[in-house]
Amino acid sequence: MVDLFAPVSLGALTLPNRFVRSATWEGMAEADGSPSAALIELMAALARGGVGLVITGHAFVAAEGRLGVRQLGAHDDHVVPRLACLAEAVQESGAKVALQITHGGLWSGDAPGAELPLGPSPRSTSAGLVGRAMSVSEVKVVPGLFARAARRALRSGFDAVQIHGAHGYLLSSFMSPFFNKRSDDYGGDLERRHRLAVEVIQAVREAVGPNYPVLIKINAADFLAGGLTEEEALEGAVLLERAGVDAIELSGGTALSGDYRPLRTGVALGAETEAYYETTALKLKQRVRVPVMLVGGIRTLQSAERLVEVGAADLISLSRPLICEPELVGRWQRGDPRPAVCKSCNRCFLRGFPGEPVRCVNRKALADRDSLDARQEGAGGAE
Repeated sequence: MVDLFAPVSLGALTLPNRFVRSATWEGMAEADGSPSAALIELMAALARGGVGLVITGHAFVAAEGRLGVRQLGAHDDHVVPRLACLAEAVQESGAKVALQITHGGLWSGDAPGAELPLGPSPRSTSAGLVGRAMSVSEVKVVPGLFARAARRALRSGFDAVQIHGAHGYLLSSFMSPFFNKRSDDYGGDLERRHRLAVEVIQAVREAVGPNYPVLIKINAADFLAGGLTEEEALEGAVLLERAGVDAIELSGGTALSGDYRPLRTGVALGAETEAYYETTALKLKQRVRVPVMLVGGIRTLQSAERLVEVGAADLISLSRPLICEPELVGRWQRGDPRPAVCKSCNRCFLRGFPGEPVRCVNRKALADRDSLDARQEGAGGAE
């Protein structure tokens, strides 16, 4: 049986175990995008809780790509000192740390004086998503934005950088025929739709050098009529690997994907039902040589072990369970294999998006369970 708690290599980086805190919106940055003391403490707590690699919530690479208030930023040199404090706090607490960088694309609009958000093509939906098409000159600026943000991650002492290429944000929307209706070099067939992401990876690689780990998060599919399919996602992943990434994290969906959006509700505990994208991950592992990180629906240690054993993933990424239980991985390692308390209700994000920090509103369930355990132990212990 695979030991999920043994050290593992990720490119030139050695992680203390196979568990990853997948990038998760926190809503805890300062107004200027720099990490607050509370955000730094949260990242350190995740490291103390046993996670091997902590990936920050997405940091915007430019003001026009900002997704919301109190979002972390990597857009300007002034954030570097506080980012360095965050990286150091995680590392001193026993984990490695990566900065996720993003441009919100059609979901942006928090920049002061911002006009319509930018995307590959004009877009207006019943959900209120509106945006204008980027000119070629605007598209060509994007790789430099990501490269400078990655360089700031390196300067700040982060162990790696992750490019956000999923969930319908800018790079993801260029990959998707649902959003991308262009007929120039950045639209049309699969290779041209992936051109911007490839150019971003190449620019980031040039900025950070050959040995610094560069990761990317992508969709297994968009789950939209006319969107990126599984087969296109797999073909595109090969292009991204060739461009120079060291690992691929597999997620899926967009905010428009209904029941198949990234943050699905409900829990389906069971060895064969938990991981949303397991089937795609198995296929991806046959196409690429770099490590695959799998996120989505994983709630038990048994499923995490099985996913690595059957070859669906090299690393196990967790998001919402760690909002509820930052110490979950440590609990599993100490011999308590009970499932994550997280019920995937998504109520944690009802606070975060209006501008308040994300937190688990069902934390009481964890406290009640621990209180019951203590009472049972006092009465002679529970078997």
